[in-house]
Amino acid sequence: MLSIVKSMSLKGLEGYIIDVQVDVSAGLPSWDIVGLPDLSIKESKERVKAAVKNTGFEIFSRKIVVNLAPADVRKQGSLLDLPIAIGLLYSMEEIKSKGSKSRAFVGELSLNGDLNSVNGILPICVEAKKLGIKEIIIPKDNLEEASIVEGIRVLGANNLAEVIGYLNGKNSLKEEKVTWQELNTQKHTYSIDFAEVKGQEKVKRALEIAAAGRHNILMIGSPRMWENHACSEIKYDNA
Repeated sequence: MLSIVKSMSLKGLEGYIIDVQVDVSAGLPSWDIVGLPDLSIKESKERVKAAVKNTGFEIFSRKIVVNLAPADVRKQGSLLDLPIAIGLLYSMEEIKSKGSKSRAFVGELSLNGDLNSVNGILPICVEAKKLGIKEIIIPKDNLEEASIVEGIRVLGANNLAEVIGYLNGKNSLKEEKVTWQELNTQKHTYSIDFAEVKGQEKVKRALEIAAAGRHNILMIGSPRMWENHACSEIKYDNA
């Protein structure tokens, strides 16, 4: 049985939709992922198999082919674990609801089925909205950051079981909305700070300036070199 699940990825800061096509059929047991996946995506089959099994579903000896369309664009990262797992469960008819063309999935799976946060979730959600995605399911750890984006329903899940339950109508997923103003006024406390760093006053000052101005900063070299570096000589990238 063939199923198609939507996901998102980035090329620079430009997003594009990935159709995760999963076909499960009778035949010699095998699992192939095609569509220009990188090594982390090729390894996802082991994470997905373990996560699905530890969530309570058996993957019997079947021929499984996963195609990531468009096939001529290089795919990177582990954020396709969740959509691959959902596509597999649709093909196995473990998820009974019909798939939605306006729903996307993004997330990395642990072997026990837990969802790990992924990088770049904010631009992914921004681009998903532009491309017509109405609902996106992501790891719960990414929910606060992604909820800033307006005009798209962002749902957070702790694990694969919660996503399956939601799609089968057995439970709901957490949804929240945070504005830029609320996020910027939140107070955070940390167990460590710059007081833990011995010396390097000039470097710490440079990092404070970069953080306050939301600049990018790249430090290259040994700590001794930076200790002798003047802040005025540190170059900032405002891009």
